[in-house]
Amino acid sequence: MSESREETTTRSTGAAEVPPDDAARVKHARSTPSRGDKRLSRRGWTVLLSGVLVVAFGLAGAFVKVPYVAIGPGPTYDTLGQAGGAPVIEINGQRTYPTTGELRMTTVSLNDEITLFGALGLWASGRYALAPREEYFKPGESDAQVQQENVKEFQDSQSNAEVAALRHLGYPIKVLAQEIVSGSPADHVLAAGDRLLSVNGKQITQEDDVRTAVAGTKPGQTIPITFQHGTDAPRTASLTLAANPDKSQSQGFMGLQPIDRSDVPFDVKVSLQDVGGPSAGLMFALAIVDRLTPGDMANGTHVAGTGEIDEKGNVGAIGGISFKVVGAREAGASVFLTPAQNCSEAAAAAPSGLKLVKVTNLDSALTALDDLRTGKPTPSC
Repeated sequence: MSESREETTTRSTGAAEVPPDDAARVKHARSTPSRGDKRLSRRGWTVLLSGVLVVAFGLAGAFVKVPYVAIGPGPTYDTLGQAGGAPVIEINGQRTYPTTGELRMTTVSLNDEITLFGALGLWASGRYALAPREEYFKPGESDAQVQQENVKEFQDSQSNAEVAALRHLGYPIKVLAQEIVSGSPADHVLAAGDRLLSVNGKQITQEDDVRTAVAGTKPGQTIPITFQHGTDAPRTASLTLAANPDKSQSQGFMGLQPIDRSDVPFDVKVSLQDVGGPSAGLMFALAIVDRLTPGDMANGTHVAGTGEIDEKGNVGAIGGISFKVVGAREAGASVFLTPAQNCSEAAAAAPSGLKLVKVTNLDSALTALDDLRTGKPTPSC
């Protein structure tokens, strides 16, 4: 009679011979841990490892920051109204006129240092988009530096809006040295903020005059420059021009950056906290014109808009337009003034009930508002 496999196995290992009737019980006993054996089974280890991974993933998702920012609709502000208990735009020393309606500037909300779960939650809400952090923060740049840059851009937009509005209304403009390049011919001769009166014999009434005055000059050439520091008497100095750091430019280099600023006996003050960037310029300029002229620009309408503006009133493209149109509509706006370069993107994202009006400069925006008030057609996106 042939022997069973268990017998062959036990004999080959030198174990005691087990009767065939008891073989199954012996095998079961060997495979079943005793009551005192505390070792985990394979299934136990799997459950334990799975639990550890779930906890680790949960902690990572809740606390570990991801290299992305979340962008969405931000708050809006009526530039004809108040924010934080103070007028957004205050004009002192000059007659102003009552207004109705709203000229509402729009913003984008940017959430930084978000966790994985936070990013997923914002994205799933449908109101936010995720973008790589390096698109908004330069490598090695601190949050404080970014904030400082945003504040400067916002302040520049206020100044540009004031100049554009007052220039449109016929007020005089002056030209200042915005900054002086260290080690340049102008360094230690002029200071930032000095008023430029003439350069190389040419009277200066706008910043473009400065560029025209040095066109055709050569490095090593000496030219006169007349300027005024604060309330001091004007003075004239000689500058020996240097080679232009921009190799594509052959004219001599003074080392100063001119900028137009208003020259009026009254003050225009913008009071708005925790807002940065240059895109509010157009709405600031419109509000200044509205406050300084009779009539009612918005005429009871809730108008919103955006657009960077330069001192001559040209309106440039901005970022985040798809979120700004959403924020404008949620704030009750029925009209949105849109930079021409942003029209396609704005049209693709505009909510129902929001009319997009295309603008290229301050004059076109003023004309569009006048046409809206009188029921005439306006250029649309």
